[in-house]
Amino acid sequence: MALSTLAKEPTVLVVEDETDFRELLGESLTADGFRPSLAASGHEALERLAGFAFDACVIDIRLPDADGIDLLRAAMDRYPDIIAVIVTGFGGVAEAVTAMKEGAVDFLCKPFQLSQVSRILRSAFERRQLREENAELRAQLNDYGRSFGIIGQSPAIRQVFSSLEAISRMNSTVLIQGETGTGKEMIARAIHLSSPRAEHRFVAFNAAAIPENLAEAELFGHTKGAFTGAVAARIGRFELAHRGTLFIDEVSLTSMPLQTKLLRALQEREIERVGDARPIKFDARVIAATNIDLRKLVKEGQFREDLFYRLNVIPIMLPPLRDRLEDIPLLARHFVQKACKANNLPIKTLSQDVVRHLMAAPWPGNIRQLENAIEHAVAMSGVEREVGVRNLPEDLRSGVEPVRQASMTIPDDGLDFASVVSQLERDLILRCLEKTGGNKRQAARLLNLSRTTFIDKLNRLGGESGAAVA
Repeated sequence: MALSTLAKEPTVLVVEDETDFRELLGESLTADGFRPSLAASGHEALERLAGFAFDACVIDIRLPDADGIDLLRAAMDRYPDIIAVIVTGFGGVAEAVTAMKEGAVDFLCKPFQLSQVSRILRSAFERRQLREENAELRAQLNDYGRSFGIIGQSPAIRQVFSSLEAISRMNSTVLIQGETGTGKEMIARAIHLSSPRAEHRFVAFNAAAIPENLAEAELFGHTKGAFTGAVAARIGRFELAHRGTLFIDEVSLTSMPLQTKLLRALQEREIERVGDARPIKFDARVIAATNIDLRKLVKEGQFREDLFYRLNVIPIMLPPLRDRLEDIPLLARHFVQKACKANNLPIKTLSQDVVRHLMAAPWPGNIRQLENAIEHAVAMSGVEREVGVRNLPEDLRSGVEPVRQASMTIPDDGLDFASVVSQLERDLILRCLEKTGGNKRQAARLLNLSRTTFIDKLNRLGGESGAAVA
């Protein structure tokens, strides 16, 4: 696999205090198709890492102001997917083992051929790309989702797959609950396609898309002249779904009178067309979906309790995208390929920095919002082969709101520096927790902290205040 099939000019941070060797290594990497950035010290390297997401780093283990292993840890904490190579003139087995344990892909002892670094990096990039491709393939082939294009391997979606496998061959009514954009209709279709009813129709009815005064006729059908505009008889969705599956989306928006008729249909397995008292038997599996808590609506008197229990025979709760972080890279790459194929474009790649932005976003619109964002990014990337952060929609590019410099008056007798810094740290942590709805993992990513460091700070702040912070 040639380097050209990977990211365009992968960026490499070279941290080396020997000037001549640093420049020679930079020239060698440039000649081999990489884009190096040179740092002479640990302090300079940390500044570069804070301002840019490098694809890889080459770190001398002995620096005048820092330990290379500590710098490696800092790079891995900030960018878990970064490819790291450790270099030293003072080789030792213990240091090599430590570096590899901390995430380095290789360890080189001086002197060595400069081309070795390029070969190691190229090989590491190829292995990572293969892992990503294999992970996406495994996710597509995983369990229940293998036949229906449902992508995911997170514990949350695996639990959904497990439930669906157990119910696929049953005829029981299913209630799918989940936020907008979590893929409720796709799950309903997967249930249908894996059931004995797969050879018959999957009929969808969206209560939010049909005016209330027409909903009953759409579901149950009507006779000619049953109401103004009924110029001919028409069969409804229940009859169309005979021997197949009827999917009722946004069931929470059905009116009380329609809920009563739905309850009777589910109880008696028969319906009456509008304008006709003659009962018509039907044989259809009913799958309902809602993005609103029906139990709450029942308590508020806005949804019939008896209908809720008729629908809630087998409940399926779809997790929001923010609870499926490990699925976001897989979904994003899938949507990139989909958008490229739909527009007859060469398949593009996603930069590592884009993936981090995507995993840090709150995604209130879930998978649908992610797909739209990727389609936007592919379009804005033009002829470039790699989708970068600049191609993302504005709300995703902005990330964490910039911290404004406080307008502070320094008193004549001075101030408590540690207290002021501690309060700023506390405010940042609380703001990020608020932004992510209390999700500590996402909040840590927004602050570019490892989850362990974030939890430690959170616990410390809780202890200082005498109560839990989150």
